[in-house]
Amino acid sequence: METSQKHGSESMSQDLSELLKEATKEVHEQAENTPFMKNFQKGQVSLHEFKLVTASLYFIYSALEEEIERNKDNPVYAPVYFPAELHRKAALEEDLKYFYGRNWREEIPCPEATQKYVERLHYVGRNHPELLVAHAYTRYLGDLSGGQVLKKIAQKALQLPSTGEGLAFFTFDGVSNATKFKQLYRSRMNALEMDLATKKRVLEEAKKAFLLNIQVFEALQELVSKSQENGHLVQSKADLRARSVNKSYEHGPAPGKESERTSRSQTDLVGTSPLVRWILALGFIVTTVAVGLFAM
Repeated sequence: METSQKHGSESMSQDLSELLKEATKEVHEQAENTPFMKNFQKGQVSLHEFKLVTASLYFIYSALEEEIERNKDNPVYAPVYFPAELHRKAALEEDLKYFYGRNWREEIPCPEATQKYVERLHYVGRNHPELLVAHAYTRYLGDLSGGQVLKKIAQKALQLPSTGEGLAFFTFDGVSNATKFKQLYRSRMNALEMDLATKKRVLEEAKKAFLLNIQVFEALQELVSKSQENGHLVQSKADLRARSVNKSYEHGPAPGKESERTSRSQTDLVGTSPLVRWILALGFIVTTVAVGLFAM
């Protein structure tokens, strides 16, 4: 018994970043074994799912960054406070405005599972801020690493502008050298003072973050299924919007932005089977996080 406790204590003496990598290894392997990696690289992704993912990420990052701001001077988080380099809320707002238009706030859905994730982030930030680092590390370094692998693929598959519209989430203007920044972040995180019990709780919170992500996308799958069931209604609305735009500019060419948005609406309705597209959307977020943790 004493030998087992000693071994556990020694393993917990590792750097927190290494412990997080080991603790989430199983989820990483699950992500690797999904059809997503191969299919996504073939460009088999639907803009509709991509937009739903982006909307849920907006709610998640809004909550995460609200709690980070609440705890930016707290010693349990302050060393890894990098708002200019990492925060994603403003970038997601930019993407959502591009995809949905000026009234995007009234259009984006927030499923129950996404709200559950949001509530967990607020609970942690207000009651157990020492666990906030688990969510920040899992999300931000995942986006910084894995997200970059997927950015170019998404741009090509979804036929997004080469100028970067719709992909601000993946763009980290405040990070000039991703490798050096990740080294800095890990060293700051590893220097956080925490006892053995707290380390264990941080690792469990990181696992919970993965689980919450999966639950979010299971809920989004239901939205996608309902959308498929009502596909003829969606198609009719899209046709009406397209005709409305064409009529408005029948005496001249439509402005570029409106033309692009009409094209995106039509692209929303085209793709592979609902099941395959959903696997891709779910894999997108899981793999972004997983690749980030293991590509450092």
